[in-house]
Amino acid sequence: MKLLLAIILITASACSSGAPIAPTPTARAVNTITPTRAPTERARGATTLGERIALAAEDQVGVTTIYDPQYVRLAYPNGDVPPERGVCTDVIVRAFRAIGVDLQVRVNEDMRKNFSVYPKDWGLTAPDPNIDHRRVQNLTTYFERMGKRVRAIDADEDFKPGDIVAWQLSGWMQHIGIVALDRVPGTNRHYIVHNIGAGTRKEDVLRSYTIIGHYRW
Repeated sequence: MKLLLAIILITASACSSGAPIAPTPTARAVNTITPTRAPTERARGATTLGERIALAAEDQVGVTTIYDPQYVRLAYPNGDVPPERGVCTDVIVRAFRAIGVDLQVRVNEDMRKNFSVYPKDWGLTAPDPNIDHRRVQNLTTYFERMGKRVRAIDADEDFKPGDIVAWQLSGWMQHIGIVALDRVPGTNRHYIVHNIGAGTRKEDVLRSYTIIGHYRW
């Protein structure tokens, strides 16, 4: 786990508050969308919206195998990087697209109308639909503004499948993930689907970092 955190610190990912994904001379340009895979049979059989989100997140495990924080020019709407690549926020964006919610559009539209209430850590003077939805602080600000915050964070059973969790890592780093459908054996704690440096994985990390946000769509 320490090694994975070191990878994130080196790459200055979207899973942070102080170090942006920013355009660089070597940034790749991707102008076509690679859609999220169609829902699996498990996802179709989900009985709640939260379960659908959780299963859509779990479907990314084994598909997104590379942590890649490069700034990329995206299509709009439904812009995405290649499915084998991504950062922590892409787990959330892709899962929500599977339920018909395009956070790229939702965040961009809200930032255009309410830019002043969003974080200014990246020095932007206007919304950027290529990157805004791929930053943890912007996603959590959007969820908060939409009234999706869940105040309960103390008990493991407060976290339901499909919930979004944000954490503070070391220093200025932040991270985000989705609560999985199944629990860690012998506990009331669900696994988390996230990408913290080695691709999208389902792991027992709910209490591994300091929780700073809990949201339910």
